[in-house]
Amino acid sequence: VQLVESGGGLVQPGGSLRLSCVASEFAFNNYAMGWARQVPGKGLEWVSGIYSSGRTYYPDSGKGRFAISRDNAKNTVYLQMNSLKPEDTAVYYCASGRFGRWPGGENMNYWGKGTLVTVSS
Repeated sequence: VQLVESGGGLVQPGGSLRLSCVASEFAFNNYAMGWARQVPGKGLEWVSGIYSSGRTYYPDSGKGRFAISRDNAKNTVYLQMNSLKPEDTAVYYCASGRFGRWPGGENMNYWGKGTLVTVSS
């Protein structure tokens, strides 16, 4: 299983970014996919998830600002982030799991290397 994230970078507060994660070497459409983030020195935080059915999960911190989607034909999951805040600065990781579930992110077994998002003026 390989997961490769892209789309991170520097953005001003209030701006937007779209992260992408391309998956390979597994039956993508049968897997739950998710995005989590980590600030150095702090724990991992789930920001969104999407089941194979297309049902989505968002914690309260991301509702209304983040949107996850998947394109099974391209083996890709996206995270659209709007109205970004400095506290959204983190390394964002893509993850997958055949039986993944939220809010805890159980069974999310495979992880990408992450992409850094910096929100700063």
